[in-house]
Amino acid sequence: MTKFVNYISEAFQELKSNVTWPEWAEVQRLTIIVAVFSIIFALLTYGVDQLFVKALEGFFNILK
Repeated sequence: MTKFVNYISEAFQELKSNVTWPEWAEVQRLTIIVAVFSIIFALLTYGVDQLFVKALEGFFNILK
């Protein structure tokens, strides 16, 4: 258990002293970019899904 506590302690120390954290404005800007691209990707995925639905409906209507 001592090794685990020591590992966690060293990890936090490294995060405090050795990691270069981005500025708050950059974090906000990048978060907005990720959110926008996530929405765009979700809409594109929905569009492709609807295209396949229509294609399969048409195909099965032809088979009837």
